[in-house]
Amino acid sequence: MKFKLYIFLFLFSTMIFAQQKTVETSIDTTKNKIGAEFKLTLKTIVSSTAKVEFPKLKNIGPLEVIQSYPIDTVKKDATNYELIKKYGLTQFDSGRYTIPSVKILIDKKPFFSDSIKVEVANVKVDTLQQKMYDIKDISSVDEGMGNWWIYVLIALVIIGIGAFVYWYVKKRQLKKIEEEVYKTPIEKATSLLNNLEKKELVQKGEIKEYYSELTDIARNYIEEAIHIPAMESTTSELITAIREASTKKKMTLTPETVENLERVLRQADLVKFAKSKPLDFEITDDRNKIQKVILTLDNAIPTEVPEDIEDQLLNEAQRQKQIKEQLRKKRNARIGYSIAAVILLLFITTTYFVVTKGFNYVKDNLIGHPSKELLEGEWVKSAYGSPAVLIETPKVLKRMDTEKVLPKETMALIKEMQLFVYGSMIDNFYVTVSTAKFKQPTDIDLAKALEGSLKVMEAQGAQNIIVKQEDFQTNEGIQGVKGYGTMSILNPATKTSTKAYYELLLFKQDQGLQQILILHEEGDTYANEITTRILNSVELQRANN
Repeated sequence: MKFKLYIFLFLFSTMIFAQQKTVETSIDTTKNKIGAEFKLTLKTIVSSTAKVEFPKLKNIGPLEVIQSYPIDTVKKDATNYELIKKYGLTQFDSGRYTIPSVKILIDKKPFFSDSIKVEVANVKVDTLQQKMYDIKDISSVDEGMGNWWIYVLIALVIIGIGAFVYWYVKKRQLKKIEEEVYKTPIEKATSLLNNLEKKELVQKGEIKEYYSELTDIARNYIEEAIHIPAMESTTSELITAIREASTKKKMTLTPETVENLERVLRQADLVKFAKSKPLDFEITDDRNKIQKVILTLDNAIPTEVPEDIEDQLLNEAQRQKQIKEQLRKKRNARIGYSIAAVILLLFITTTYFVVTKGFNYVKDNLIGHPSKELLEGEWVKSAYGSPAVLIETPKVLKRMDTEKVLPKETMALIKEMQLFVYGSMIDNFYVTVSTAKFKQPTDIDLAKALEGSLKVMEAQGAQNIIVKQEDFQTNEGIQGVKGYGTMSILNPATKTSTKAYYELLLFKQDQGLQQILILHEEGDTYANEITTRILNSVELQRANN
């Protein structure tokens, strides 16, 4: 619907229509100095029973309301009165501005005043009467380190908080594991195998994680039950150690049991380091082999009858505690070293770029900036509409089907119209190109067309529009009009307002109108570069070509 409204008002504004005015609009002067008062007057004649509501405004378009005068009432005849409302307006920046229409409610029905163009000029200085002074010498500026260290400190605090949260979570996880008490290593291994199946890692496609936990369960059992440093050993070292322990401890192990363990460990190595993907039945078979190997090893360990059961249990508990403490310290040390290395690297890199390039450079290159990506992307040069508008843009403009959005009565006025768009008014960058030809000879006033386009933007959410106007000429000498300035864009979804900068080019050729609109967030340096490059690329096909 917004394109329908856009095109309808766009065409409507290029033509002259006569209609009776319910609200009469006037101003005491159209040219004034900076800070001087423009007195806007609104008059309407209504019956004595009518209820009229004039708006209470702080701003009317780009001008500030410095005085809202009381309503004057003048009796016209026995039944009618003339109501007169005056506003005192001012502007503190030189340029050409448009006072937009104001809505007045008469018996709750809206009526609109006319828009008026005004000009604010700089105050001239009388160099004959005013004493002049020499230009002051260049003042030295303290080129200190500035406030960049604040941003670095904030970044370090954020990194520190993240590292602390990671360390705390890992500590709680390790503590929770350590608090789980199992009577025997086989009970622990069996419980962990059952928990592994409940995680459904295979069903989620996490094969590497599944084999890692599966072999860790087997290695941990071997380390606790047979007293072999299985967690730190390679597959070959572990198999050799099991064979030696079997002989030393007189364990009755068949060659098949050791081969099954080695086969699963080799498979796990391929999965973790060679990205091998076993089939589902192979995974199930490996799990069953590990469970059978653990049970076989547990049965093969000779049972010793201690002389003092309590001393043995105490020694075993101390040994298990020492093993867990060593593992915890190693894991914490690895985590601590990794976090310290990352923090140091980030600190050095961030500090270097902040000092040499500035904080915005670091932010835009590390986090990213949408306008920067457009500027540095692959640009497209193409011709749009008829007569063609040749323009270079960061992205290809998409054609809008005007027949689907224009009403039939509007289509009856035009011979041909084409519209091409990238983005929207609430995006970080917005570009439109449109061309139109009318069926009947039409006296196109580019100034009125500019005013109509701004009204369309107001209908789409633009507020507080500041307008400056000047002549524009392409490299090939085609004359046109350029309107530029700032506005506030209201986002209907978030109800927030953003300050935006726009440039609007209009040309008329062969009973037709060509228009180029560029709009982006104010203060975006990358968008400013994009706008300059687009405007420098504008060329128009002459109508007689």
